[in-house]
Amino acid sequence: MNQITDQKSAETIRLQIPEEHRGKRLDAVLTVLLPDHSRSAIQKWLAQGRVALSAGEAKKKFKVAGGETVEITPPEPDLLVDEAEPIPLHVVHEDEQLLVIDKPAGLVVHPGAGNMRGTLLNALLFHHEALAELPRAGIVHRLDKLTSGLLVVAKTELARQSLTDQLKTRSLKRQYIAVVNGSMVAGGTVDEPVGRHRNDRKRMVVRGSGRPSVTHYRVREHFRAHTALDVSLETGRTHQIRVHMTHIDHPLVGDPVYGKRLRIPPGADDELTDILRGFRRQALHAAKLGLEHPASGEYLEWKSPLPQDMRELNRALREDAEQHDPYRD
Repeated sequence: MNQITDQKSAETIRLQIPEEHRGKRLDAVLTVLLPDHSRSAIQKWLAQGRVALSAGEAKKKFKVAGGETVEITPPEPDLLVDEAEPIPLHVVHEDEQLLVIDKPAGLVVHPGAGNMRGTLLNALLFHHEALAELPRAGIVHRLDKLTSGLLVVAKTELARQSLTDQLKTRSLKRQYIAVVNGSMVAGGTVDEPVGRHRNDRKRMVVRGSGRPSVTHYRVREHFRAHTALDVSLETGRTHQIRVHMTHIDHPLVGDPVYGKRLRIPPGADDELTDILRGFRRQALHAAKLGLEHPASGEYLEWKSPLPQDMRELNRALREDAEQHDPYRD
């Protein structure tokens, strides 16, 4: 059994409360501004005196005026115990500094409620025991459980710091292939803040108090009632692509959380209908990953082919479009 330290944040957090939260309870406001932490954890910090407020005593029922400065000192991280498990990994690249993994849809990245075992982290601990010495076993970014594709893992502290910095400066490049509902005539950019849903903590939404989020997309292929897109990120918020595409009324095919009514082209044959109805995960694949090597500084790039389920989806949509092409001979 290997031990790793969960360092969600042992560092001091400093922030300023936006004016738009005037009149709201302090604990509710902090829950919105710190989406990676639960409301119960924030209330516990308030009760423990770990929150300092420029405008007075920090109590959970304190009504903010907006503009206050808040300083939070979370407790030291707890020691978590995670087991190494012999889970097969598709390793695209490995050297002394980093690992690049091609993750299948369905594999959870981090252990959590309902998924304490069988995760990518457990597999990494088995693949390379020294990863137990790094926070989160060297994982510096994540993919949703039902998203497939490329993900980089640090094998050393040097690599972890470098990759974290590249994420912050946006020099770590990530490009996705997505299939969305609806016909899109051109590409564009969604520049909308993303934050936690007020009532459903498992969902993210576009909201004014969210964190700045920018998604670029361009049309890859047109179908009759769907569109394949190349999508790139400037920021990496939770569920960002899924939320932004839903926000512009083009949710991802199969998205179990943000998807809307199933869209089947009129006159579609049984095969396409069955494929669309049976596609039970968001049609999203991390197809390209580029970064500067932590030791050499060399720019490296990897590509991942579409998995079988998305290839079949695209093929069926393409054949349907060709069959219903009015200009077809």
